[in-house]
Amino acid sequence: MDKKLLDLYSDYLISANQLTTATGLSDVLDNEISHDKITRFLSKETFGSADLWKLVKPTVRKHETNKGGALIFDDTVQEKAYTDENDIISWHYSHALGKVVKGLNILSSIVAYDGATFPVGFEVIKKDVRFCDLFTCQEKRISSKSKNELFRSMYEVNLQNVKFDYVLVDSWFSAKENLEMIHKSKKIFIAGVKSNRTIATSYENKIKGKFIQINQLSSLDSNPIEVYLKGIEFPMKLMKKVFKNEDESEGILYLVTNEMKKSGEQIYEIYQKRWKIEVYHKSIKSNAALKKSPTKTVRTQTNHIFSSIYAFYKLETIGLATGLNHFALKYKIIVKANMASMKELQRLASFA
Repeated sequence: MDKKLLDLYSDYLISANQLTTATGLSDVLDNEISHDKITRFLSKETFGSADLWKLVKPTVRKHETNKGGALIFDDTVQEKAYTDENDIISWHYSHALGKVVKGLNILSSIVAYDGATFPVGFEVIKKDVRFCDLFTCQEKRISSKSKNELFRSMYEVNLQNVKFDYVLVDSWFSAKENLEMIHKSKKIFIAGVKSNRTIATSYENKIKGKFIQINQLSSLDSNPIEVYLKGIEFPMKLMKKVFKNEDESEGILYLVTNEMKKSGEQIYEIYQKRWKIEVYHKSIKSNAALKKSPTKTVRTQTNHIFSSIYAFYKLETIGLATGLNHFALKYKIIVKANMASMKELQRLASFA
């Protein structure tokens, strides 16, 4: 990896407010580096989680704590409606939009300590298996590895690399195999679960096969109760949290955890750290030009994603030093750019 070019390209992603191209970066650098060299940087080799970890590891080591760290997983969809379809530009369901869209689907892991959040892994979802739909006779794509399989692979690597106490996931990653893996590694999980998940309310009921759906527990509230999820041998605590959405509608969140001693209030307080990955997703899209690349091959598109995630890391380190969040930093950069633009316009206008 050419670290100098990575730094230049990721800085360009942070400072850009339009499409990010090799020619555009070359122009910004006053052609000191040719656009061909930038193109070769993006297309020579594929950068992944291992490369990201090498870059962020020294900073993570400075901020990691022996207690309270949270490893958080989630995926996001970035729409790319006008980019040609390939193994990573495909059709994915966007929970934010509530529909299937063409674009990228990225699974990330971040680690959150007091006041600091760092990306420590990512996988771009590949729909690399093609098949013919028997009903429509159209070619479709599926992934050779599910997101839950990728989750488990990433978790094994993160477990070796990063210090953390808690694993926080939403209901999409609370599969039996995931929870069992986390529990076996002696870490605490707090996971969202769907209301139709099947449980036994006691060990005796579990043995007798008396299972009910979570939404049948009329008395369940924010006080955790001990339950057994169907198919899982160890007990866990289950709680319900009622909250207000932005539109004032009522939402219900069901949480399970293998933390058997903490109160419901303590469990929910820890789980709220999961929101940090939503901020991460918003920042790589709004402040690190995730969408603003016209790259066309799987390798160059993957390396642009890698660079956007690295740009998030750089914004986080700058934010820790200045006390400004990513959006405030981006605004300051844009204001400075607009000031320079106005001065240049005034200089040119003086010749009229």
